[in-house]
Amino acid sequence: MPKLDRYLSAEFSRAVVAALVVLVMVSLGGLFADLIGEMARGKVPPVLLLSQLGLRLLGYLPLILPLALLLGLLLGVGRLYRDSEMYALAAVGVGPARVLPALAVVTLPVLLVVAVCSLWLGPWANRLARGMVIEANKNLLVAGLEPGRFTPLANGGVAYVGQMSNDGTQLARVFMFHERADRLDVVTARSGELYRDHGARMLALVDGFRVEGPAAGPDLDYRLMRYRRNEMELPSSGDTPRLDDPELLPTPALLGNPAPAAQAELHWRIAPPLLALALALLAVPLARTGPRQSRHGAMLLAFLVYLVSLFLMVLGTQWLAEGRIPAAAGLWWLLLPLLALAAFRYARDGRLTRPGGRR
Repeated sequence: MPKLDRYLSAEFSRAVVAALVVLVMVSLGGLFADLIGEMARGKVPPVLLLSQLGLRLLGYLPLILPLALLLGLLLGVGRLYRDSEMYALAAVGVGPARVLPALAVVTLPVLLVVAVCSLWLGPWANRLARGMVIEANKNLLVAGLEPGRFTPLANGGVAYVGQMSNDGTQLARVFMFHERADRLDVVTARSGELYRDHGARMLALVDGFRVEGPAAGPDLDYRLMRYRRNEMELPSSGDTPRLDDPELLPTPALLGNPAPAAQAELHWRIAPPLLALALALLAVPLARTGPRQSRHGAMLLAFLVYLVSLFLMVLGTQWLAEGRIPAAAGLWWLLLPLLALAAFRYARDGRLTRPGGRR
């Protein structure tokens, strides 16, 4: 590889990595806040925090990487213009077209990673994350029930145990609260036993009381029952995925599925690599600035292009799922014009219109 290409690819790579690190940190903060909210509502067990954080980040990488590539190339090429290095290269006959090999060295690996994450790794991480939450909610220990602490359940109820055996099957001093519609149900017991019955979580409580009645209002229709043994089914999260959910299907399974929702999911997975390619080509002409020209305007314009493209992708996917546009149209009505515009802008960047004309 020529020394010039090594220098340019190194500059572009450092800028893209720096942009990616910043975007990943911001995304982790947002995902962490969402997970904390779901844990507070009892939908995600606390012990799955780190695994869910990593798996969900893999699902968002196809949307983060194109933006990181765009901003990184803008920063890298913009620095060359700011330090007059691009003008020095142009003076010896090295124009934007000559930057293409160095640009490809950085862009092609990123496009490959985006394609892998979008077509395979992201759907796999989504299936694994959903499966882990569902399985964890079937186990009181994994679901976060700890002795001496009130634990929210997946349906909004609350559970408390004073003591628990190491395997989580034997309980002591049990308290259960569950509100269903406008009725509440409070159960206490001296001891309890957890077991499985045909996949359902069953809790057998021994020597306790059960109170059932209205949650609010003047109605005093309360019932108090003392029992020797009371068996009850623990509520599930209600988040069991359907086997035909397109978001959980691998990409090859979507190819032969004529359902509008499956075709919408397929085109949503195909779009990120092509979007990243278009944004990479647009970054070079957008980064062109004069010696005293601010580069913040180009950054805002590039970010606006990304947001509009992402918004149209989401809107087009929704139209496909609802059957408003044919599956053959997919998202090509957005991606092909964007790719054509990016290629045209890149080819025209830095070209002289006539001798003495303005670039």
